[in-house]
Amino acid sequence: MSLEDYERHFDSLNSDLGGGSVVSERSASSTFYGEEEKLHYIPIRILGRGAFGEATLYRRTEDNSLVVWKEVELNSLSEKDRRDVMNEISILSILEHNNIIAYFNHFMDKNTLFIELEYCNGGNLYDKINQRKGKLFSEDVVIWYLYQIASAVAHIHKAGILHRDIKTLNIFLTKTDLIKLGDYGLAKKLDSEFSMAETCVGTPYYMSPELCQGAKYNFKSDIWAMGCVLFEVLTLTRTFDATNPLNLCVKIVQGNWTMEVNSDVYSPELIKLVYECLDKDPAKRPTGDQILDQPFISCRRQELEERVALLNSAMKRPKLSTVTDTPVAVVTTRSREVYFWGGGKFTPQKMDAFKGGSSAQHVCAGESHFAVVSVEKELYTWANVQGGAKMVGQLGHGDQASYRQPKKVEKLQGKAIRQVACGADFTACVTDEDQMYMFGSDYYGCIGVEGEHGMEILEPVLLEFFEERPVRQVSCGDNHVVVLTQSGDIYSWGCGEYGRLGLECEDDFNSPMQVEIPKGATISSVSCGSDGTFFLTEAGKVLACGNNEFNKLGLNQGITGLKNHPGEAFQGIPYITTLTLAKQLSRFKIQAIAPGKTHTAAVDGRGRLITFGCNKYGQLGVKDFKKHQGVQVLVGPFGGKIVTKVSCGDGFTIAATEDNQIFAWGNAGNGRLGMPADKGFGSEVCPAMPRPIFGSLHHVPDLSCRGWHTIIIMEKVLNSKTIRSNSSGLSVGSGLDQEASTSTVDLDIEPGSETECRDRGLGGTMEDHTEECFMGTPMMSANQTGDSSCPLWLRKELEDAEFIPMPDNSDLPSPDQLPSFSDSVTLPYEELKELKAAAAAVSFNTGLSTKRMDWDKVNGDDSCKKGQPGSCCEASSEVLQLRETVARQEMRIEMLEKQIDEQKKENERLLSAMNRLTLQDAGCDSNSHSDRTPCDGRGRGGGFSNHGGRSAGAGV
Repeated sequence: MSLEDYERHFDSLNSDLGGGSVVSERSASSTFYGEEEKLHYIPIRILGRGAFGEATLYRRTEDNSLVVWKEVELNSLSEKDRRDVMNEISILSILEHNNIIAYFNHFMDKNTLFIELEYCNGGNLYDKINQRKGKLFSEDVVIWYLYQIASAVAHIHKAGILHRDIKTLNIFLTKTDLIKLGDYGLAKKLDSEFSMAETCVGTPYYMSPELCQGAKYNFKSDIWAMGCVLFEVLTLTRTFDATNPLNLCVKIVQGNWTMEVNSDVYSPELIKLVYECLDKDPAKRPTGDQILDQPFISCRRQELEERVALLNSAMKRPKLSTVTDTPVAVVTTRSREVYFWGGGKFTPQKMDAFKGGSSAQHVCAGESHFAVVSVEKELYTWANVQGGAKMVGQLGHGDQASYRQPKKVEKLQGKAIRQVACGADFTACVTDEDQMYMFGSDYYGCIGVEGEHGMEILEPVLLEFFEERPVRQVSCGDNHVVVLTQSGDIYSWGCGEYGRLGLECEDDFNSPMQVEIPKGATISSVSCGSDGTFFLTEAGKVLACGNNEFNKLGLNQGITGLKNHPGEAFQGIPYITTLTLAKQLSRFKIQAIAPGKTHTAAVDGRGRLITFGCNKYGQLGVKDFKKHQGVQVLVGPFGGKIVTKVSCGDGFTIAATEDNQIFAWGNAGNGRLGMPADKGFGSEVCPAMPRPIFGSLHHVPDLSCRGWHTIIIMEKVLNSKTIRSNSSGLSVGSGLDQEASTSTVDLDIEPGSETECRDRGLGGTMEDHTEECFMGTPMMSANQTGDSSCPLWLRKELEDAEFIPMPDNSDLPSPDQLPSFSDSVTLPYEELKELKAAAAAVSFNTGLSTKRMDWDKVNGDDSCKKGQPGSCCEASSEVLQLRETVARQEMRIEMLEKQIDEQKKENERLLSAMNRLTLQDAGCDSNSHSDRTPCDGRGRGGGFSNHGGRSAGAGV
């Protein structure tokens, strides 16, 4: 038998004993001590209330994705409702489809269950219908909706699941009209297509005739509800309506719908399908697959499938846990605020518009305007100009007004904006579908539409050029645009002076032109300066083109060994029209680069800040105002600090560090640094050293500078709590930016009562130092490695236990309603022999004092109370019962100990064999075998202690 075979065999044995694998045992302590996966969430706003509780929008900080937490208060639910909630989790966990709300995780916080679900940012179909205001949907849109709903229904029916509550309120949409079927609280799993359900559930307006009549029903009841939804989409009114439930049921049974579908707008095939779904005879209704096979759907089915797949791939989905089976949720409440300054505003201006669901996710500054993308992926713009100067369309609101407060760009309603970039007087944005919109001045052709819409584009226009070339990122200079596509291609257009477009010329272009990339280079991001462009490769190298004045592109080349120039001289490159390697940055692995008007800042893989270019105002942060030819690595205040964000404006630099500090330096004139020169920086108008701004510590998710302006998102942690989900205990801690302590739920049950310690379907693992629920008698304690599993052979034994039977189902009541055991019924393994001795002592009448002492342990009474007739007789009766209990337990313990001894011997034999094979594989000779001490089972964490036969684990 090979070493791998032995390890697999050993793993299978250990799994039966509640232990981990050979590999996991070796690293168990590291896995459970400091390597548990923590998923960080920030609450944004409450979305609404459902059948069982609130739905709240959260942001996952790991990937900035939005998720919904369905918060269910278990205390307020009946047993039936509690089962429905757990049923929804089990249903969602087995469903995976592009048109079904995705289930990601769930957590427990005391008596509150949190179900983490996919977020749809387009509302629901009910709202979509109401927003039409009487204007019918086109048939193409109806077929698009019908295909998605039918696909979802067909999928759940194939899984044997009856939804039972299909309605427009439970059909959710994204901003791209992608449909997601949700809310499975009433769903029921049927064993076969012909199984029938009997419970009368669902929303009255969508109830089928068989439901109204109290008859049995099956999957065709969902098809009826789907027909009602389709009828609403076609007519914008309810299929059946009445003033009271009785009349409604009568109309449903008789088939008296509110109106006929407009045959002048919709095809006969579509109308016929609706009425087939609403047939009173369930047998005559089509199945989900039969709906998808309709000719008017099947002829375009491939196109519809590809569209659904494309829209799903564009959505940012949260990554599921990978480190452990049960991740830890860290919920942090933060105050996220947007500030801007500069352009005459010497102190930061707080924007109150960005709160809750409108809180900022991404910001960008132009010469005279700002743009913000909210967490709901909506775009806001406003102006910051002096003297009431007119806009030229860069705000995208359809006019030239200078809006001083953030205003949503209404023309982008329904589009999920992922990124925004600002030029001097124009704006570009990218959607989740990788499409690109632009608006503003087209003086240099920056809009990229070849002048088709005039010189001032007041509203967003779609760049059709990129419909077949999905956009990954866009960056804007003062008067030029550069785009990186998902395929890795580069396109540029606008002003070509100094060769900033990288097209080997200085010509202007009013439509996108492809840029030639040097062979072997893979571009990961692009960054436009005022008149130059940087291209960052996946290897961390920097390519650049455009105006290299002051060496702001880092292209000047050092020359040594010249006869009349001792030391190192520099050959200046005024400008360059092709992508050229910035050799001065070659020794760094650059992660981010931020060009300003006359200088540039970069951050390398170690978080170090590097500056180069003009230093007239001390913007390089090197303590002086001298000219510097090479690149400068900032130490000083940044010594040991990791820079996370940096941006450069006209003669100044703003940077944020990992320890939540914000620094500013350079030209402080006109409010560039966010405070008057005579206050924040003493007498210095241009501090040449980075100085901290803002009095308290703030995390900076995003930052942007251009010209005189700066806009920044700042977060401050208000409070934090850690939620752990366990199979047998619920623990919650609280604190500020630290792992919270564990609090456990105690289980106390009256003597003689039974507990239902069930798995509950949470799928979690036990946390360190958390007490297990009582699996049987004797009590099984959780080992120190966090393993809470019960050995399979022991579980089988305990299922027949007299006092604490193991239930077969998986429903678990809420913690506060759990009955609990007192010590008189369930005692630790070590005390059982004491109980035996106590019982024996009482049976042989060894004295009242001994009887009282041991009765203390059993019943918690201080003494046999005098004056109560028969109290001693009752005690004797109880002791006799106890003696019988101890005898039964003694027999069980002997049997378990025998099994444990046998298993220990087997483990030791396997481990010895594994050690021998390991030495043989390593090329050890027979002499080395005799010199080594064989490793027994305890040395590998696979041994056992004498405490109830539980696995000692790696922590023992």
